[in-house]
Amino acid sequence: MFKTKITEILGIKYPIVGGTMMWITTPEFTSAISNAGGLGVLASAIYQSREAFADALDRTHDLTDKPFAVNLNLFPMMRPIDNNDYLDILIEKDIKVVETSGHSAPQELCTRFKEAGLIWIHKCVGLRYALKVQDMGADIITVVGYENGGATGKLDTGTLVLVPLIAESVNVPLIGGGGVSDGRGFLAILALGAHGVIIGTRLLATQEAPVHENLKHALLRASELDTMLIMRSIGATHRVWANAAAKKCAELEAGRAELAEILKIVGGEKAKIMYEKGNLDAGIISCGQVVGMANDIPTVKELFDRIIAQAGDIANNIWTG
Repeated sequence: MFKTKITEILGIKYPIVGGTMMWITTPEFTSAISNAGGLGVLASAIYQSREAFADALDRTHDLTDKPFAVNLNLFPMMRPIDNNDYLDILIEKDIKVVETSGHSAPQELCTRFKEAGLIWIHKCVGLRYALKVQDMGADIITVVGYENGGATGKLDTGTLVLVPLIAESVNVPLIGGGGVSDGRGFLAILALGAHGVIIGTRLLATQEAPVHENLKHALLRASELDTMLIMRSIGATHRVWANAAAKKCAELEAGRAELAEILKIVGGEKAKIMYEKGNLDAGIISCGQVVGMANDIPTVKELFDRIIAQAGDIANNIWTG
């Protein structure tokens, strides 16, 4: 059940993609998502050298024989990355799927994706961006609504409007997300016209997620009201958990702080301290409104299996009454 163009193209069991998360979608977590039947996506921006990135790809291959992808990050960062270097290694290691997210993918990278025979997925938050990357040669487009965790863009369009709008406007397979945590959301995204679903926030509260138990349990206690938008002033709006670091970022933005000052608060190294040490206010973490629907900490496989089972039950009940 739920065999779609996405499962066919990517060679995965379930049409579920794990959202890319800085410092979190490591080889271990990426492989857990792939082994559970979805598509894990390794965050290349974690790695500060070609050698470290190559080792991470080798480690992921060791941990799974299932398909996985690699994300190339196009957002502004404290440590600028030349994604051509990462692409060199990605091609050398025979990776089949590349995801880009952030600002529009440079034409040079897109050309290289095609020359290497890669399946290119681009993640965006608006119709005009989807149409642009389709014209640039994207094989799959991912769109996420305003309620999602992480990058929301500046259009503020919700999932129920965004997914069907883009589904009827593009000619390539579509992955949709923003507010998905269970079989109800999964089925809704497919009903809106997508061929697959992307899940991020809900995966934070799984056994394999490489974040401190303090953080996992704090997210379980959070409600749908415990997120906020930051970094709009620098053109990189993100929805995050509303902790002290996020509120400090909002204060800096209100005071028209410079980019460097804001990045000191939101930089990945600060988040890494929170993930590893359990200091809940050390940094920020991308978090969608759906955090209010998480109430346990299953394995990734348990989560995916019950999403599919619940979606199947709902679909059967719809048709049978």
